[in-house]
Amino acid sequence: MTASEIRQQFLDFFKSKEHAIVPSSAVVPHDDPTLLFTNAGMNQFKDVFLGTGDRPYARAADTQKCIRAGGKHNDLDDVGHDTYHHTFFEMLGNWSFGNYFKREAIAWAWELLTEVWGIDKSRLHVTYFEGDPNEGLEADEEAARLWAEVTDIAQDHIHPGDKKDNFWEMGETGPCGPCSEIHIDLTEDKSGGSLVNKSDKVIEIWNLVFIQFNRSNDGKLSPLPAKHVDTGMGFERICAVLQNKKSNYDTDVWTPIFGAISERTGAAEYKGTLPQHQVGGSADPQMMIDVSYRVIADHLRCLTFAITDGAVPSNERRGYVLRRILRRAVRYGRQYLDMHEPFMCDLVEPLVKHMEGAFPELRSANNGKNIEHVSGILRDEEQSFGRTLDRGIHLFNDAADLAVEQHEGRISGADAFRLHDTFGFPIDLTELMAEERGLTVDIAEYERLMEQAREQARSAGGEEGGFDMNIAQVLPPTDDLPKYTAERHSSSLLGYIEDGKYTDHGQVPTHKQIALVLESTCFYGEQGGQVGDRGRIDPGFEVTDTKRFGETILHIGQLGEGVCLKTGDSVTAHVDGTRRWPTMQNHTATHLLNWALREVLGDGVEQKGSLVDAEKTRFDFSHNKPLTAEEVDRIQALVNEQIEAKQEIHTADTDQAEAREINTLRAVFGEKYPDRVRVVAVGADVGDLLGNSKDTKWMGHAVEFCGGTHLSNSGDVERFVLVQEEGVAKGVRRLVGITGPNAREAEETGEAYIEQARNLGHLDPATLGEVLALLQKDLAEATVPLHDRHVIREQVADLQKRLKKAQKEEAAQSGGAVKEKVADLLGSASTASGVTIVVGEIPPADKEAGRSAVDWIRSKTESSAVLLATVDEGKVSLIAGMSKDAVERGLRAGDLIKEVAPLVGGRGGGRPDMAQGGGTDPSKLAEALAEAKCWIESKLG
Repeated sequence: MTASEIRQQFLDFFKSKEHAIVPSSAVVPHDDPTLLFTNAGMNQFKDVFLGTGDRPYARAADTQKCIRAGGKHNDLDDVGHDTYHHTFFEMLGNWSFGNYFKREAIAWAWELLTEVWGIDKSRLHVTYFEGDPNEGLEADEEAARLWAEVTDIAQDHIHPGDKKDNFWEMGETGPCGPCSEIHIDLTEDKSGGSLVNKSDKVIEIWNLVFIQFNRSNDGKLSPLPAKHVDTGMGFERICAVLQNKKSNYDTDVWTPIFGAISERTGAAEYKGTLPQHQVGGSADPQMMIDVSYRVIADHLRCLTFAITDGAVPSNERRGYVLRRILRRAVRYGRQYLDMHEPFMCDLVEPLVKHMEGAFPELRSANNGKNIEHVSGILRDEEQSFGRTLDRGIHLFNDAADLAVEQHEGRISGADAFRLHDTFGFPIDLTELMAEERGLTVDIAEYERLMEQAREQARSAGGEEGGFDMNIAQVLPPTDDLPKYTAERHSSSLLGYIEDGKYTDHGQVPTHKQIALVLESTCFYGEQGGQVGDRGRIDPGFEVTDTKRFGETILHIGQLGEGVCLKTGDSVTAHVDGTRRWPTMQNHTATHLLNWALREVLGDGVEQKGSLVDAEKTRFDFSHNKPLTAEEVDRIQALVNEQIEAKQEIHTADTDQAEAREINTLRAVFGEKYPDRVRVVAVGADVGDLLGNSKDTKWMGHAVEFCGGTHLSNSGDVERFVLVQEEGVAKGVRRLVGITGPNAREAEETGEAYIEQARNLGHLDPATLGEVLALLQKDLAEATVPLHDRHVIREQVADLQKRLKKAQKEEAAQSGGAVKEKVADLLGSASTASGVTIVVGEIPPADKEAGRSAVDWIRSKTESSAVLLATVDEGKVSLIAGMSKDAVERGLRAGDLIKEVAPLVGGRGGGRPDMAQGGGTDPSKLAEALAEAKCWIESKLG
């Protein structure tokens, strides 16, 4: 069977069992900020499991696009080094939403595997959850019994499994439950029974999860409103089984991609060899070629599907995961397949051709131009990393040789840090390269240097970028006017700064951070709150930062190995436009925000500082109290009105004194400006402003002194939202805003949270409390508009009021029942040596009701010894209390609990006068109560 036939047979089988065949959800979970990527088929049904949503069907099946490359479920480090791990994979799954449960799930799984697909039954092994006393979870004996009852699997092929393997959880929080895994024995003589979950000779192919709990953010488990089935079968693994292949990568899921890699790179044919352990030296060439095939094919699938579904490589969260994945693949291509130019981008077309039958969005997304979209993003990323990759590999090889010769096979943290800081090598890539040579990395030293760098970055802040002020007098000025009109500019190299000293002659050194000084440049040097540009200066100089030092622009970075660059040479500066554009969006939005603040809060508002980069605008201003929700909404609305008006942005250099007469002009209080200043005006010609400076109509425009780079039209900001408001000093508030696609994504996230909160009203109190806690935790970590955050908090507050009311009513009801039962127990209590002995079972109630009951008994007696027990949902709770004189006579509540709690399968303890405990065996409660009474009487002698 082909892979396509296997996929279709799975869907057809469950369709015959009255399952709705549903499409895969996106691999980027835009509506679930708790996940980096969709990592299981059940993700799209999370709301159904939680009871906050529903579907028009009770049974479903699909093939789900999944990525496991970050967070709780992360297979990235294993990819390429074995036969079955992938970052992107398909998960075949079937679900029941409060419909069928364990019996049907087990029977149908066995039927499909053994009757439809004809897998040898004697090679199949299954597991069930053995329980976990620490969490009060019993063994799933039901699943074990059903495997023996509804299938003809051999009894000795049913194995218990621990929590790690047989209790499935989507993440740190959320729906979860015991699971039953199906494994296939790949040993030649079918002797792998003892290797289940211990060896890749017996691998898991299907997991049947029985969803019945929700884990809240405090780690506690609570029952879900209904029980569900969630199964997941690894498509790539089952294809290998049914096609009789020893490796997933030998199936037709992968062979067309390998063919495309071979054609594009000219690499030797794929042989399927796997890594062998070694210490030092170089790996076998064919083995590393085969690892490269697997890594590149896997990572190509992961990147293509993720970008198709809306993710992009970046330095934040899921974007950083994708960047790491791409750089991992590019490094393998460069080092082992001799690819020194972008090549991943050229593999998108053959991948799409191979997989679009099952996933048509690979071609149709982005208005039918998805191949061009994905290829373009990959090409830009490859080019960016490729410029430093060879130098980074050279440094790594030097560090590795030194590790072998002098450091017992351990690469120094300093070298690992330099690879990250200078060449963009994520630490996991350095560790991977070290592992290939049988080496390790000094991670502790690396982390120390990383934290030191973070601290220096936090404390730097100076305009001079850390350079010695004494060299200012010898630095030539830089003409940086091209920064306003170009991202590419030709100039000449005047000199460079090395180790704090300026040199205007000689050859530029390599492998060292220096600062180039050009005669003219299109790079923007960090100044006035806007970060400096990044990019490159050809030939061969990577610019990682740009700073203004007096009248000189310093291009900070490193020259590549093997590049010859001398003072006086002609060079070409290239600004990284993908970083400058969002920076300009945020900078123009900053001017609009400054204007809007004055409109809403009055003329007394003064700018106190700002930071503008590609991710955000951060604006500090004078104001003596937090902004109200209405003020935030109005400020944001005014900025967006200016954006939607698509006003032209005008700039002009003019006399400072004349410009200050413009009645709407904003300037930073206390800032020293030159006699000639640059005026930036949104929607108003600067000449018109100067010609009639007192006209009140100018108050409707944002006008400022500014030397930064800006858009040419306010409409190019696209969208603006405020995401943070806080106080940073006495009388100073801070607003943080984002623009463009980031703003729209934040709005979509906020709307999703509002809708989620709106749908919680029908939940019962127990479930509502857990879900609210999860929602608040997620919201604290999400980027959403302040307006939406305020709306959600109001929704949550209303829900919490309802929850508290329901809990009070429940407590009142249970408390009344407890008091009635305790009064009966006291009325029939026995005495010994003047001590009233009250031992018995009371109705389920909260812990406070139990403590109150003990106190009430003590208040009604001169001397008392009390043990009360409750049974709720299969769990026993115990509370003991002793009056003061009983304690003095040797009766200690903590000792009593320690004596009787083990009888009900638990433990406990506490103070002499009050103690608590519990257990999981209610059937032994009567015995425990009898033992408690005997213990008390024996102590009283």
